[in-house]
This record gives sequence, structure tokens and C-alpha cells, in this order.
Amino acid sequence: MKSDPFAQLKLLDLQELDSKALQLRTAAARIPELAEIAEVQAERLEVETKARDVRIRVADLSAAQTKAEADVEAVRARRRRDQERMDAGSIGDPKALSAMTHELQNLDRRISVLEDEELEVMEQLEAAQSVLSDLEELLSTYDDRLAALAASRDGREAELHQQLADVLAERPFATDGMPEDLLALYERIRESKGGGAAELRARQCTGCGITLDAAELSRIRGLPSDEVVRCEECGRILVRTAESGL
Repeated sequence: MKSDPFAQLKLLDLQELDSKALQLRTAAARIPELAEIAEVQAERLEVETKARDVRIRVADLSAAQTKAEADVEAVRARRRRDQERMDAGSIGDPKALSAMTHELQNLDRRISVLEDEELEVMEQLEAAQSVLSDLEELLSTYDDRLAALAASRDGREAELHQQLADVLAERPFATDGMPEDLLALYERIRESKGGGAAELRARQCTGCGITLDAAELSRIRGLPSDEVVRCEECGRILVRTAESGL
């Protein structure tokens, strides 16, 4: 394939723009905040899982406390009714009165047991609520950190995207007037190799870094200036310049 040497030189400008664009895209994908955000999100998920379990426990204990309070109140209400009957003198039979007195004693013991159970549930609930409060405070800390990281990430992304847009805006000028067949070859190589052209400088391909042997240099030296040369190692278009060392 043959192409005007000046057009081949223009490939180096185009390659420089495309290399900058690739670097900017890579930088956008590797913004430091992205890795830190992922790490913080993973830590937050662990805490959120613990908090979810504690919320369930708090809900269960709250229900248990409500039931315990209701049980105590039911027994107290029964005892009040029995006590009121005794105080009113409505129980005249000595055996019935003795049975009622014994029943009141049983109710007192039952109330004491229920109150102990209620107190135990209350203590467990308070402990669970304290743990939940600490976990939710930690979650809030994670949320603040994620918000700060997201803001920093967005700022970096916006800066990189603007730089990329500026580079891409220059590309039409770099390709203006370039032969279609040369540009098509460049694009095809770039898509498969990541780069389409490289300067032959000091007998070395600047694309892959290989130093050309004497035989290959001799071959290239004998080619006309409009001949499109390819690197045998990486396949890029080798652009000859005054620095090629031929």
C-alpha cells in the first residue's frame, strides 16, 4: 500500500490524540474514589445486615414487652376485682373467703413473676435499642463518607470527560484530508491493537518497543517514501521520520 509521506506523518498526530483519549478513558474507569466507594459500600452492607437483624429483634422485643405489660395488667385487674369483693364484704362464707385469700396470694406471686419477666424483656429491649442506635450512627457515618466520595468522583469524572471531549473535538482536524484507504487501515489496526500507528525512532518501533534488526532496517531503507510500512511485531503502521535511524 502506498500513501503520501505527509499523510503518514499526520497519523502520528492522530495516534497521539487517540492515545490521549484512551488514557483519559482508562483514567475515568480507574478513578481512585471508585475503589474506595466499593470498599465502603461493602463495609456498609455488612453493618446494614447487622442492623436489619437487630431491628427485627427490637420489633420482637417490643411486641414481647407489649404482651408482658398486657399480661401483668390483666392479672392486676383480676386481683383488684377480687380485692374489691373482699373489701365490700360480699363473701360471707369462711371457706370461700379463705379460698379468695389464697387466690389473692397466688395472684400476687403471679404478678411478681410477670413483672420480673416484663423487666427482663425491657432490659433486653433497651440493650437491643442501644446496639441499633450505634449501628444506625455508623450507617450515617458511612453515608456521609459515600456522599463525599461520590462528590469527589463526580468532580474527577467531569474533569476527565471534559478533557476527553476536547481531545475528540480535535480529531476531525487530524483526519481532515487524510486518504481514506490509509485512515481505514489505521482504524482497523487501532481497533485490534489499541494503536494504529507508531513512529520508527532510532531503529525502534515506539508502539511495541521492539528494535528492528539490520535486515529489516535495510529492507525499509530501500522502500520508497510513500510505501506504507508495518511493524512485524505489533502490526502498527511504522511512520518514518528523520529520527528513524535509517
